[in-house]
Amino acid sequence: SDSLAPNPTAGEYAHVLGYSAVLPEKLQTGKWNVYRSAHSPITLIDRFSDYPDIGTLHDNFVNAVETFRDCRYLGTRVHSDGTIGDYKWMTYGEAGTSRAAIGSGLICHGIPKGARVGLYFINRPEWTIVDNACSAYSYVSVPLYDTLGPDAVQFIVNHASVEAIFCVPETLRTLLSFITQMPCVRLIVVVGGVDENMPSSPAAAGMEIITYSMLHRQGHMSPQPFRPPKPEDVATICYTSGTTGTPKGAVLSHANFIANVAGQDLGVKFYPSDVYISYLPLAHIYERTNQIWLVHRGAAVGFYQGDNLKLMDDLNTLKPTVFASVPRLYNKIYAAITNAVKESGGLKERLFHAAYNAKRQAIINGRNPSPVWDKLVFNKIKARLGGRVRVMSSGASPLSPDVMEFLRICFGGDILEGYGMTETSCVITLMDVGDISIGHVGSPNPACEVKLVDVPEMNYTSEDQPYPRGEICARGPIIFQGYYKDEVQTREVIDEDSWLHTGDIGLWLPGGRLKIIDR
Repeated sequence: SDSLAPNPTAGEYAHVLGYSAVLPEKLQTGKWNVYRSAHSPITLIDRFSDYPDIGTLHDNFVNAVETFRDCRYLGTRVHSDGTIGDYKWMTYGEAGTSRAAIGSGLICHGIPKGARVGLYFINRPEWTIVDNACSAYSYVSVPLYDTLGPDAVQFIVNHASVEAIFCVPETLRTLLSFITQMPCVRLIVVVGGVDENMPSSPAAAGMEIITYSMLHRQGHMSPQPFRPPKPEDVATICYTSGTTGTPKGAVLSHANFIANVAGQDLGVKFYPSDVYISYLPLAHIYERTNQIWLVHRGAAVGFYQGDNLKLMDDLNTLKPTVFASVPRLYNKIYAAITNAVKESGGLKERLFHAAYNAKRQAIINGRNPSPVWDKLVFNKIKARLGGRVRVMSSGASPLSPDVMEFLRICFGGDILEGYGMTETSCVITLMDVGDISIGHVGSPNPACEVKLVDVPEMNYTSEDQPYPRGEICARGPIIFQGYYKDEVQTREVIDEDSWLHTGDIGLWLPGGRLKIIDR
């Protein structure tokens, strides 16, 4: 129901409309064009409501280690001899010990506080341990990834003055090909490397190449006290492919990440019993933020074996309860299932359509679908993702409404589409749990406010009928600190009132839901 509430921070009143609250942009005179989450219309969230003392990623992980010490945390199927088997797990307590060893090892090698540390390998437990070590010892993590190409990797290392790089034997070869062009690098740590096979350090003075296990041993032998960061300190520099050809480094603080995750946590609940599969690149903000959130709630994170073609096998073995993906993969799942239904023909095909339509009608009418349809038809489909998924999320690009509806009916549970970007430490808007409408990206993250700005040259204005349209702008504690060493491009996206201009065009649907219509 609509309600009016005094709002001393952003105007005189907050007017709640469904999933969003609308506020005036400026006191007395401003248009009522600023949208906030109905979960928190009066103040923007910047801390977890149940853990207000957690201000950094280090605090978040320390809390998880204390609370969930003996719970499963990081799992992998790739065993030390390279064979693939069942998942083997490291507990929160064990991961906490490892992160202290890795951070201590970096100190032993003279890597100073605040130094940039590169991560140049795909998702595996060591990635997360190194990232947690960076948080504990006030290092700034800099993800490096192959899709940028070797030239971009070299550019990022030099641009960010990276002093230590964690890599694997495959990416070590790439680094060695231009090692002399990276004078800032003092230490290369090879994850999965064998001590005897390490190349001798190049002639460049002060450069060392060691294995991850060696660094771990060194840090374990001479443990160092944590050097905790402050909330406003830089946590990471995430480079995105720039329009000019050279990547841009988005600077994100600890406070940025905590605010984004705390905001999402108001609406979606995770538990220590949840299991998540990690295969989306950790170098990207979507996967990174998901993992920070899951840590806060003590969930287990199982890593894929490193091959997207074998992901279904990993899902079947891990049986996750939480599955985050992108439309490209959801479209493949949709095509595979619809093709299998067509090929089955006859009675099976008719049964599928009968079950699909019955479940669809029940959802539309707000009723619980009959469990018989799951038993007869959908449990076999659910088994493709392991059979236990209760929350699915989609991001990175728009998901077609047809596919969204299909996933909701076939897999059940909550399927939430979100919208975000690196510059906002991930989520700007997210669908609300229980919202059965589709074709939108939900309401604002409670940690930010959103408005649409007229773009007259493209004929998008707040006067448009039936719905106001314009460029999506966001403001709040989730907005990044700027592009590293690039004041000009920073000022191009953040205006004098601290609004980040996304460059995407949206419209407001009834109930305060955002729909992306142009990019």
